[in-house]
Amino acid sequence: MTTAETAPPPPMRLRELVFGAACAAAVRAAARLGVADALGDDPRPVEDLAASVKTEPKPLRRLLRALSCYGVFAEHPDGTFAHTDMSRLLREDDPGSLRAIALWCTEPWTWDAWPKLDEAVRTGDNVVESLYGKEFFTYLNEDAPESADVFNQAMTRSSEQSAREVAALLDLSGADSVADCGGGQGHVVACLLDKYPTMRGTLLDLPRVVENALPRLRTGDLADRAEIVPGDVRASVPVKADVYVIKNILEWDDESTARLLGNVTAAGGPGTRVIVIENLVDDTPSMRFSTAMDLLLLLNVGGAKHTTESMTGRLTSAGLVVDDIRPVNPYLHAFECHVAG
Repeated sequence: MTTAETAPPPPMRLRELVFGAACAAAVRAAARLGVADALGDDPRPVEDLAASVKTEPKPLRRLLRALSCYGVFAEHPDGTFAHTDMSRLLREDDPGSLRAIALWCTEPWTWDAWPKLDEAVRTGDNVVESLYGKEFFTYLNEDAPESADVFNQAMTRSSEQSAREVAALLDLSGADSVADCGGGQGHVVACLLDKYPTMRGTLLDLPRVVENALPRLRTGDLADRAEIVPGDVRASVPVKADVYVIKNILEWDDESTARLLGNVTAAGGPGTRVIVIENLVDDTPSMRFSTAMDLLLLLNVGGAKHTTESMTGRLTSAGLVVDDIRPVNPYLHAFECHVAG
């Protein structure tokens, strides 16, 4: 474990930081090559691994040696390589897999955008439109469909992993209905319906998103208690519910955030519960990850992660009263609110 006493001296640490792109690229390469999936429970010689993933042994050893410096894979004295807790997270079949997130954060467009961070900081504007001449998600869907697929996979996996933690945290006793605004494929709704067997749930998101809603909500065991509504929550929220959930979609520009929250408060009316779940860039164990994502949002959509203060300010400006703020996990916080009377 690195401590203040064992940490590298500043010149060495700065040299390591400026080569951060090499580390990110190495993680991406290992994920795309499927090295973690090919490596089982027992250590393997690099020659065997190279044959499994169809690479040359010598460059593969160099890749794995670089990653082992960060605790991703471990090199043994006999030259074999083995899994670590981190490298297992690059496996597709690991319950906590971060493979899709690792790919999403290192997609080709990111390598075009990061060098322009100084420009984004000077102007406060996103740089993707100047790079590609299109709004970010339009660019993804029209010109980079493989990246769009990676985005969808990453968001789906992230939702799967956090939905049960969200459902476990929330006490919706006494509520008859819940609506997840911008709820993706419906993982949170499904978990809440599992927890509360008499509750009804609504999933509201863009048409192309809810087309892929969980089969359980569409035709499965939850279908009789679930409604799927296609629509843009920034345009309107045509759903009446006792509780509204808004998770990880208040990261765009302030105008969009205000419009979305206004739509929710108008739909719910005074006294209605609204639960907002977001990453924060203060008072959280995941500061390095959250602040990096904050900068990436500046680059691609001109958005931002929130501090506790900025999130509270936006919620109260929209007519919400913040009753409580609680951590969901090291990456997410829940703002329990109700619509002011």
